[in-house]
Amino acid sequence: MSAAGSTGAPATDTATCDVLVVGGGINGAGIARDLAGRGLAVWLCEKDDLAQHTSSSSTKLIHGGLRYLEYYEFSLVRKALAERERLLKSAPHIMRPLRFVMPHDPSMRPVWMIRAGLFLYDHLARREWLPGSQAVALATHPAGAPLKPRYTRGFVYSDGWVDDARLVVLNAVDAAARGAAVLTRCRCERAERSASGWLALLRGADGRTRTVRARALVNATGPWAAQFLREHANIAVPKTLRLIKGSHIVVRRLFDHPFAYIFQNADRRIIFAIPYEGEFTLIGTTDVETQAPIGEARIDADETRYLCEQASRYFAREVTPADVVWSYAGVRPLLDEAGDAASVTRDYLLELDTSGAPLLNVWGGKITTFRKLAEEAAALLREPLRIAGAPWTATAPLPGGDLSAWITPSGRPDRDIAAFDAELARRQPQLATALRERWVHSYGSRVALLLAQPIGAEVAPHLHEGELRYLRDQEWARSADDVLWRRSKLGLHYGAADREQVQRWWRQRGGAAVTGTAAAATAAE
Repeated sequence: MSAAGSTGAPATDTATCDVLVVGGGINGAGIARDLAGRGLAVWLCEKDDLAQHTSSSSTKLIHGGLRYLEYYEFSLVRKALAERERLLKSAPHIMRPLRFVMPHDPSMRPVWMIRAGLFLYDHLARREWLPGSQAVALATHPAGAPLKPRYTRGFVYSDGWVDDARLVVLNAVDAAARGAAVLTRCRCERAERSASGWLALLRGADGRTRTVRARALVNATGPWAAQFLREHANIAVPKTLRLIKGSHIVVRRLFDHPFAYIFQNADRRIIFAIPYEGEFTLIGTTDVETQAPIGEARIDADETRYLCEQASRYFAREVTPADVVWSYAGVRPLLDEAGDAASVTRDYLLELDTSGAPLLNVWGGKITTFRKLAEEAAALLREPLRIAGAPWTATAPLPGGDLSAWITPSGRPDRDIAAFDAELARRQPQLATALRERWVHSYGSRVALLLAQPIGAEVAPHLHEGELRYLRDQEWARSADDVLWRRSKLGLHYGAADREQVQRWWRQRGGAAVTGTAAAATAAE
């Protein structure tokens, strides 16, 4: 019985599929989507929530990585730059173009070096509509107002912003719509390899187990990749990962304009200051080697102090640890290399082992290149699995990204999402502005699914029962935290009482039967 066709068999049955993907971060979800779209029977299992760890703890950028040019990572930067506009077009509801301002500090990199780097950044890959870089006078540019007066010159360039956790969820939604079984809170406890396939034992949060027989296994467990091989697959680890903690802080809004900042620090690193959730500024990231348990990464006082001090070197208003309203940290799995953590490559390596049944290990990676990584993963599996389907994701929108039923697309995703918002306001004038805007930038055209059911009672400000049911039944939300901190960032806007209201609703109604695209998560139970 395939993953796509399973209909609730007893847990004692052994299900069969073509590929078992272990890991529900951006790489696992992207690979599951690509393979399901080529007609393969795919199972994806994740021991926690989708994007619960590294993939929701990023700086939330779709970017080439300007600073990597200094480390001669031209191939990585070119690959990422080539993906920027492609991704922005695929999901204009959860991504947007963003202009970055780099104030020039003469004690840091000289002007000629910055100009050379930005010239390469503009031309390493083709740009169709993102504007190129330019020099600006900060005394007259809007981005100069929040800065200290000594910064008089700056440079502006283009990149993009993404809701990282929703990007993962939408890849999983698309994978499920194409027949994949997506199982969250489901740990792969054991994977036994033979010459002809894999036999995996999966255990759900309720303690129930199931077995899955797969022709191939993809290890997309991110920072757990080496540990998974050793402890769950009994396979010698061919690579060593450096586990680098990246931490971020969120403070109340430091500026009113739409630009983001990239700041050069005295230690040759950089940090970003990004408009976030309307009312806040996101500042990050750090690069700290960690030996702590992978899933328990937390920002420490030194990191908070570092981010505040570096931001305060540029902003006229001092940023202090007391200003921090929220923080988060994630562990990035980087291929082991000598040197400072900030200089270790962010590129990925796909390693296919065919000494038995195919095993594809995913080492490293970054959000911007997830789609390309998944496409390359499918190419590696093409011969051993005799995959007939051709590459297809380069031009395929993610769920909610096709707005053509609502507007006439212009080819500019930023303009299209604005036109979609205006059209939704025209068709649904009863929606409160704050609710409508959040729905537009969370669900895109999938807002039709929310409108097709009763909106229900308001559980917390601009969060109704209908949306909670949708997230439970269609997007694998299994707790209030899944909703408040990953499917949305409403937890940042709510006080303790509002968060408790959502918790109470979930305790009372969150365990109801799962339907829709998430139904595959209950397959073979």
